Amino acid sequence: MHTITGMDILNEGSTVIAAFKSDCISDIEQIRSASTALTEYVHQLKPRCLVFDFSGVKFFSSQVLSLLLEARAHLLQEQGQVAICALSTPLQRVFQITNLDRVFRLHPDRQAAIDEATGQG
Repeated sequence: MHTITGMDILNEGSTVIAAFKSDCISDIEQIRSASTALTEYVHQLKPRCLVFDFSGVKFFSSQVLSLLLEARAHLLQEQGQVAICALSTPLQRVFQITNLDRVFRLHPDRQAAIDEATGQG
């Protein structure tokens, strides 16, 4: 496991899981730092899928949506994909309101996201 500001990074084969460590993700500098570090990590590993795990997250600022979209743009260049898992009901609503539920694959839990990424789902 690799830890960067605000998240733990785990490798599961060709899938990378970015698990947020806080229930409230709103510090702009911390989000920017995590975005930069995650981008570098993704460029090095070139995963087929990057799963963002929101287990326990109750709130996030709009900067997190930017982080997700940036990660998606980087992975698309490498023919990869981004998946989102374990969103609370209020956070699912944010994705629906912003139509990001049409941009990202949403999964109920980490295992479902990994299974789809590895073709087992």
